[in-house]
Amino acid sequence: MTGHLGSNRPGGVTSPLSGRGEVFSFTTMYNVPQGYEDQKPYTVALVKLDEGPMVTAQLTDVNASDVKIGMRVEMVTRKLREEGDEGQIIYGYKFRPILVVGAAN
Repeated sequence: MTGHLGSNRPGGVTSPLSGRGEVFSFTTMYNVPQGYEDQKPYTVALVKLDEGPMVTAQLTDVNASDVKIGMRVEMVTRKLREEGDEGQIIYGYKFRPILVVGAAN
């Protein structure tokens, strides 16, 4: 996911971020902003990226009861909402638990 997130450093140099980190804090939203009603309840987390910065984003592909402080997550692109009479789809980033491929049972 390198290149999806970037940080501005002095001198205009951009440093790519991995898009991976861990849940630092989280809450489940029951009263949601307009445009997100069909998704409620949903969980929002403060994610500390491996490179240091913190970002706030909705979590996806996980039940609220399974979210834990320190859980490893990765950024993914997902539908955020639909806008306007024509239902224009707005995409953005969310975080999901890191998928472990080939893990032994």
